[in-house]
Amino acid sequence: MAAGEPDPGSTPPGAPAPGPTHDLLTLPNIITFVRLLAVPATIWLILQKRLDLAFLVFVAAGLSDALDGWLARVLNARSQIGALLDPMADKALLVSVYVTLAAIQVLPDWLAILVVFRDVLIVGGLLLLWMVGQRPVIQPILVSKVNTALQIGLAALALFTAGFGPPMPVALEALIWLVAATTLASGIAYVIGAARRLKGLG
Repeated sequence: MAAGEPDPGSTPPGAPAPGPTHDLLTLPNIITFVRLLAVPATIWLILQKRLDLAFLVFVAAGLSDALDGWLARVLNARSQIGALLDPMADKALLVSVYVTLAAIQVLPDWLAILVVFRDVLIVGGLLLLWMVGQRPVIQPILVSKVNTALQIGLAALALFTAGFGPPMPVALEALIWLVAATTLASGIAYVIGAARRLKGLG
């Protein structure tokens, strides 16, 4: 290669960074796989009434979520597989914690049903849009981001108080109703958005 000639494999100055790849075994993806393994581990610990350990696993999973996102940006290791696996791992862990905590009566069963139903409703709506030829952009709206943050906070508080104490009934009750309200609001918002897209096809 002649001196001064650009390297064919390099990115020219000012050019956009390469987009997500199809690579599977990237470091961020490996961390995401490990977080998926935390799902059955957390369920087992909760059912065994080891909520102290379940809390620690839940916190570690949350830290790993932040870590794999940071590594994907720093190492430019974003992948399309990771973009699908990452939210799937987060949602699987969160939903499983709610269902299992409801099963041992730490959280109300109606709240777990509401959380699961909202996610099923959203996934069903996305599938319906795909079936009619739409390709919806999966971009969380503000109320959904607030809902996710509150769901994480409630799950962490429930695990912590049940595993370590002391009980915090007022804070727990307040978060339960906030999670219920934002879960319902975000579900309605997604349904309205999907209905508008379908109406635009008519």
